[in-house]
Amino acid sequence: MNTQPLKKNISSYIIQTHEEEIKRIAMELHEGVGQSLYSLFTGMQLIEKTIEQPAMKSYAGDMNQLLEKTIQEIRLLAVELHPPTLTTLGLISAMKSYIKLYTSTYGIEVEVENLGVESQISDRDSITLFRVCQEALVNIARYADTMKASIIFKWKKSRLLIMIKDSGKGFEVETAMNKSSGLAAMSERMHLIGGKCTIFSKIDKGTSIEISLPLY
Repeated sequence: MNTQPLKKNISSYIIQTHEEEIKRIAMELHEGVGQSLYSLFTGMQLIEKTIEQPAMKSYAGDMNQLLEKTIQEIRLLAVELHPPTLTTLGLISAMKSYIKLYTSTYGIEVEVENLGVESQISDRDSITLFRVCQEALVNIARYADTMKASIIFKWKKSRLLIMIKDSGKGFEVETAMNKSSGLAAMSERMHLIGGKCTIFSKIDKGTSIEISLPLY
């Protein structure tokens, strides 16, 4: 008896359930915590304007900067959990919104190139592609030791190709795949939707990730 289809269905169900819970948490972060922090931020700005004592005014300014930084981090976290534009505006718009926050948070410039005409793909495929691209970009921020990266989307008639590259310090792919659950999850996620994720990297030569998904 072939148990592969059953395992694939179970894995897909677990991921889908997980994504629904993530979406709920993201909305609570954005609508609840994020809005409360923004109210505190605007209140602190008003207070800072009324303070005359230089030391206290400086302290209030520092608090404002901390609140602003925290709001930015909450926004990035909410988008990382579930991008609000993904289902309404599509994969490219969602990625561009995420990259804008990503750059302001990590200081890494990401060049985005979109070639061809974006095709309509299912919500499941969209969130999977977003998650895989997200994991690749987060890994660049954590490990690559570089300030630049690029991501290219190539829309063909029967296939979507995505290439993510950096010129960072690189790594041994086989060793990293055995140690990193994140890298393994990228390949597994793509496998579940009939796609493929291939990672190329060399020490001091950077990393290239190629993602492909058949379009029907």
